[in-house]
Amino acid sequence: MTDETPPAAATLLLLRDDPFEVLMVHRNSRGAFASVMVFPGGRIDSADADIAWQPLVEDYSSFDDFERARRIAAIRETWEETSVLVGAIGGTATSKASTALDFREFVQRSGARLRLGALTNFSHWVTPVDEPRRFDTYFYVASAPEGQVAIPDGSEIVGSEWVSPSGVAAAARRGEAPIIFPTLMNLDRLAESDSPTSAISAALARPPFTVQPIFEVDENGGRVIVIPAEAGYAVTRFSS
Repeated sequence: MTDETPPAAATLLLLRDDPFEVLMVHRNSRGAFASVMVFPGGRIDSADADIAWQPLVEDYSSFDDFERARRIAAIRETWEETSVLVGAIGGTATSKASTALDFREFVQRSGARLRLGALTNFSHWVTPVDEPRRFDTYFYVASAPEGQVAIPDGSEIVGSEWVSPSGVAAAARRGEAPIIFPTLMNLDRLAESDSPTSAISAALARPPFTVQPIFEVDENGGRVIVIPAEAGYAVTRFSS
């Protein structure tokens, strides 16, 4: 157990239609969430909050410093891990392809500007205090840009695939897909919609709520993950 403030992270649920699918990536066997399927994302870096982003962001003044950095981080991590660039306006920036530039340099040289409003808040999860490795993670949702192909970076990310939210959630419950609890719950939430438009509309209508699970022990000595009913998920108790 730790009293330290968990590092902030941002994750992007990238959606496409016909059929309704979400992009998921397979992490390598090292580091945090080794060998699991997750949405693209990662820690928020100091560079994500750099004032140098101001001329490169179309709606820079529409967000406070913290929200702006989270959204830039979600877009950056998706670009770094899958080559897909979300929210770009104008310029020649379409995907990461092959470049040694960092994200801000890439956007700047391309002549593009980012529109952070392309992302919608989806959920906010904080790792239980009992866990040795913790994160304060903001989940966003967005429609996938047309004409871009997801290409895993081949290092941190060893694979990517477009999946049905309900299908992969069912596979996880059968033990056929390595998915952690917050990811599973957000797949369930996505599965309540049938298109990117309806998923984004539902997210806009949902009041913000920070989900911080706790652990309990059931009558058989097994560990149960518990989240509040106010979080709005169909599941409030889950045997881990």
